[in-house]
Amino acid sequence: MIRHTVAFRLRHPAGSEEERDFLQGALVLAGVPGVQRFEQLRQTSQKNGFHFGFSMEFADQAAYDDYNAHPVHTAFVADRWMPEVADFLELDYEPLG
Repeated sequence: MIRHTVAFRLRHPAGSEEERDFLQGALVLAGVPGVQRFEQLRQTSQKNGFHFGFSMEFADQAAYDDYNAHPVHTAFVADRWMPEVADFLELDYEPLG
């Protein structure tokens, strides 16, 4: 299993229609084949400058690779992520043991 996570900050003002539109548009990622347990998260601490997070799981490396190459994912990255995300940190995990 691979857990793919990304913490990010948008270029849009907090609470704006643009912010809501981005988050709504990102739900398309949940429908990409292989995506399991998709979550959108709001940062609650002041320990970093990120405001949101996405988390999802994949059964294995092949499913994760397929997601990365899937046209829905690549279009979202090109059309929404790159122009609208100001900063991000991506972390991908596999369980130990």
